[in-house]
Amino acid sequence: MKKLKFALLFLSSIFMFSCGGDGDTSTKHEVAKKTDDASKGAGSKEISITSAEMERGSQIFFDKCAGCHGSSRKGATGPSLLPDGDGKSPATKALGTAGIKVFIEYGTPGGMPEWKGILSDEDIELMTRFLQVDPPPIPPFGIDKMKDTWKLKVPVADRPTKPQHKRNIDNYFGVIMRDAGKVAIIDGDTKEKLVVLKTGFAVHILRTSASGRYIYSVGRDGRITMIDTYTKVPQIVAEVRAGLDSRSVEVSKYKGYEDKYLVFGGYSPSHIAIFDAQTLEPISVTPTAGKACDGDHEFIEEARVASIVASHTDPVWICNVKERGMVDIVDYTNPKKPKITEIPSARFLHDGGWDSSEKYFLVAANASNKVVVIDVPNKKLVKIIDTGIKPHPGRGVNIKNKWGNLWGTSHLGENKISFIKTNPGKGQWTVVKEIKGSGSGGGSLFVKSHPKSHHLWLDRTLNPKAELNSAVDVFDTRTLELVKTLKAPEGVDGRAVHFEYNKAGDEVWVSYFMGKKSAIVIYNDKTLKVKQIIQGDWVENPTGKFNVYNTTHDIN
Repeated sequence: MKKLKFALLFLSSIFMFSCGGDGDTSTKHEVAKKTDDASKGAGSKEISITSAEMERGSQIFFDKCAGCHGSSRKGATGPSLLPDGDGKSPATKALGTAGIKVFIEYGTPGGMPEWKGILSDEDIELMTRFLQVDPPPIPPFGIDKMKDTWKLKVPVADRPTKPQHKRNIDNYFGVIMRDAGKVAIIDGDTKEKLVVLKTGFAVHILRTSASGRYIYSVGRDGRITMIDTYTKVPQIVAEVRAGLDSRSVEVSKYKGYEDKYLVFGGYSPSHIAIFDAQTLEPISVTPTAGKACDGDHEFIEEARVASIVASHTDPVWICNVKERGMVDIVDYTNPKKPKITEIPSARFLHDGGWDSSEKYFLVAANASNKVVVIDVPNKKLVKIIDTGIKPHPGRGVNIKNKWGNLWGTSHLGENKISFIKTNPGKGQWTVVKEIKGSGSGGGSLFVKSHPKSHHLWLDRTLNPKAELNSAVDVFDTRTLELVKTLKAPEGVDGRAVHFEYNKAGDEVWVSYFMGKKSAIVIYNDKTLKVKQIIQGDWVENPTGKFNVYNTTHDIN
């Protein structure tokens, strides 16, 4: 019982630390009390789980938990979830069924959502047992397996050489409907749904080719789907499965290599795979396992590729290897044997974007509460900057005001945006300004602005209070003062998440998901008035939205 009590208090302390100084105190106290109460009823009886339950538990964990805790449950942004512990986090067997249930049901303001009401009571009970037994092994997925899954549906020679319509492709929006495994293509000028395509399980991100013609999706089943926008109605022309789990895909953008190669970042197995960007034929696979950047340089087998960006100044991709804390600069001039320059930085790397010069890449090492700055043309580390609890920038945001050229990040673990000065001079590569969102407690997933706008948008998705997680904050980029908090429009509910501007920079599209009336809400960026609400049976919990022009040109 003493060991169990220690484990509960230890995990509770992790929870409280992740909340930050402005966390929701009542929620902290509630979970701490429940974990303490759970210890009184927890025992050490043998855990029983059938093969069918093991398979179901694996599916739930893969879908809901692996992103933060790792496919092999060894931890990353979130702590490890191993039956006997790992020396850093408590053993799940010691935590016990009742203790695990508390954290699944109530989550933490530090980034873990509450699953009560999302997962059924039966699935929550199953997960309390699943997490107390050894995780299943990760099967291999090499280039031969990839080739077996490759489907070239429309050969290049059979595709149109120019658009077969008069629509403005630059202002197309690709909209992810994660849980439905679909991507909708919407005409941003007319707001018409052009098509809804089945693209694979839990699509995570969309990227466009350097020309803007093709849209590539990648999801949690490792499936890459290639969508052609030249056809009268956008259609899938190729697809391939490059792994069992993934988050990132990108194309070659350097002059002379436009639309030539595509890179895939594997979560499970952990590898970098290169494909022909016109056909998705596999070319090469490079494992990312290796030594960590810090401490005793332990060897990390599950070294997941968290995010990828394409350089505009060199024929390279920047691939961020999460658990190892390595920024890999991948030279694609020889895609069969790519030269990789590894830059040690900080654990655990996640997402990031370019500064306004597009020479420096800033990426969050969110479990280390830091942002890493990389000089891409010179392939070197510039600085590691303390920001806040679990920075989560998406691509980050670039603005210019009296403090200088600033790149900003939101945070999972606290209600704060940190701004780093990027232009030369006093204060370069330091946090020169911090601001908070409305209300208190809970973190954010994304922050967004546009070069033609004076507004900066922040979601409050991770706040436990419905009135806040369904709202968005709008700031003035010149003063960084809060202009207005926009509540969900009438007839819309759910959590507000992810912003995308149209090409002109005068509209902002916001997703509302995890509600009974999900929607895409389009705001006039100047007046902050609702311009249009897109709803319908086909709008199934939309999340990320990607404008073709902005994505192609890395406008953030």
